[in-house]
Amino acid sequence: MKDEKYYNEIKDILISNEVYKKVKDYSKNKHDLESYYNVGKLLIEAQGGKEKAKYGDQLIKRYSIKLTNELGKGYTTTSLKRMRQFYLLILKGAPLAHQLTWEHYKILIPLRNENEINYYIDQCIKYNLSKRALREKIKQKEYERLPDITKNKLVNKEETNITDFIKDPIIIKNSLNKENISEKVLQQLILDDIPFFLKQLGNGFTFIDNEYKIKINNKDNYIDLLLYNIIYNSYVVIELKITELKKEHIGQIEIYKNYIDEHLKTKMQNNTIGIIIYKSGNKFLLHYSTDNNIFATKYITI
Repeated sequence: MKDEKYYNEIKDILISNEVYKKVKDYSKNKHDLESYYNVGKLLIEAQGGKEKAKYGDQLIKRYSIKLTNELGKGYTTTSLKRMRQFYLLILKGAPLAHQLTWEHYKILIPLRNENEINYYIDQCIKYNLSKRALREKIKQKEYERLPDITKNKLVNKEETNITDFIKDPIIIKNSLNKENISEKVLQQLILDDIPFFLKQLGNGFTFIDNEYKIKINNKDNYIDLLLYNIIYNSYVVIELKITELKKEHIGQIEIYKNYIDEHLKTKMQNNTIGIIIYKSGNKFLLHYSTDNNIFATKYITI
């Protein structure tokens, strides 16, 4: 039978992969992915092509029973369906990235948006994400919270800038579980888990100080958070607002970032970036600002 031909090919691939796992651990991920890709391809062919494969899984159930009897555990109908979905995912254009494990791809397979999948694969490659870290990013809907302009840049492979990966809204962990908090409390919540906060802003952000003191007209002023971005070589001034965004907030952060440019920035560094993190309202006010280095994003607490 034609079915038996496909079954025997699939069984041979899976046996080979089981043996490979035991003798060549250094390239196990690569062999796993290639094996499951080829199994998925054969399953599609055995079902009569990807269109027919959408309907009915009797063949996969039959293969699963035989493989389990002959090879042991690990080849349930769910596992074989994942291999079929994996093949279709790669066929649509997702990269077969050997830096990822099969466990990574199992997390990605349920996602429907091809661009979203490619984003998370790229994040895994760039930052060597564990499956747990990948799952957390997806749970927090990181891709969905990227600005639309950033998503378009990623699709068109255009150059991105320092603010493109600032999530909107950003998430701040609220260990106090209080709805009404002051700016001081909001700042403390950020400081309690500063690595998490920096990741919300994007890549390359490092913490310098909070309540950074500057003197303007012999009067002390305090910048809520002063950061530095090592990728874009620039200081970053953060102002926290527990209210809606107001025009005076833009004026305030413009003064602060200009102060840093004049007194702290060197000639080798890029101009300072200003980011207002606010609770509500619309950031349309920035449309009328002449300073292109000021940005704003909402926050939510969890």
